[in-house]
Amino acid sequence: MDSRKIALLVGALFVAAVSAFMARSLVTGSAAPTAGAAVAAPAPVDGPEVLVATRALPVGTILDATALKFQPWPKELVGNAYFLKKETDLKSLQGTVVRFAITAGQPVTQGALVHPGDRGFLAAALGPGMRAVTVPVSANTAVAGFVFPGDRVDLVLAQSVPGGGDGPPLKVSETVLRNLRVLATDQRTDNTTDESGKTVVKTFSSVTVEATPKLAEEIALVQTLGGSLSLSLRSLADSATELDQAIASGQIDVPSNGDRKSEKALAARVASTPTAGKTTFITGAEVSRFQRSTIPGKANDGPPGVGSLSGSGGNGGPVVRIARGNNVTEVSVGGKN
Repeated sequence: MDSRKIALLVGALFVAAVSAFMARSLVTGSAAPTAGAAVAAPAPVDGPEVLVATRALPVGTILDATALKFQPWPKELVGNAYFLKKETDLKSLQGTVVRFAITAGQPVTQGALVHPGDRGFLAAALGPGMRAVTVPVSANTAVAGFVFPGDRVDLVLAQSVPGGGDGPPLKVSETVLRNLRVLATDQRTDNTTDESGKTVVKTFSSVTVEATPKLAEEIALVQTLGGSLSLSLRSLADSATELDQAIASGQIDVPSNGDRKSEKALAARVASTPTAGKTTFITGAEVSRFQRSTIPGKANDGPPGVGSLSGSGGNGGPVVRIARGNNVTEVSVGGKN
């Protein structure tokens, strides 16, 4: 083989090697193509917009602006009892009460709602086994009118407790009932809005709350004790805190199977249950050094062995009775000679 053929063979091998190296670099350097699944856009619904529930609405729910919305619905499934967007004013439905349970996303029918002023409205707003009780409050004790139907409040009693001796009575404030659902304020069950859609705050002189039969008796008794009743507006986060406390104390049992539906039902039950007992209180001495911390005692109260006033002696003056063991000695003081 001559030198010319050898040179051509070596050159061919060199070109083949370079081509193979470049091909390998291109394969390893480029990212492997990924097959992206094309997400098909949902087909538009051919039908009018109807009123649906944005969340689960149990029986007795007082509707607000966040409970309802309009959503397109297939025209062949639209019933005569549905609320159509072109015929419905959402503001007119605020304050109505759910007569039958409505699941989230389900269309709301006209027969499922009870309007204020309709017969049986208040009875529909009450939960099973609950009662409606009206409590008089003053403008100064009603959270300045910021309590609306559907809110939850605590009932606080402030009173004076007299004693048998001289001195001022004991001033005390006590939370007697908790987690009461407000049904109406001054016989109004809806929230009045202005032209811009903002809720109008108005003071009221009475509030109707939902309570168990036993708590209804306690509310009736509280009103006869004198003093003044105040409303304390509860936070929405209190329900979760009280649920944790009830679980920790063993008052309720958490489902062991981890069922989310059962846990939600448990939380809803705790959030909607009014409670009494284990009241908290504060006395006048805790807020002012010039007030008492105990009920004034009687004038002749005192421990054994200590002198105490015991009325008048034979000379018309006061008598101090001194007890030393079983021996009692009376000493007249300040008498007339």
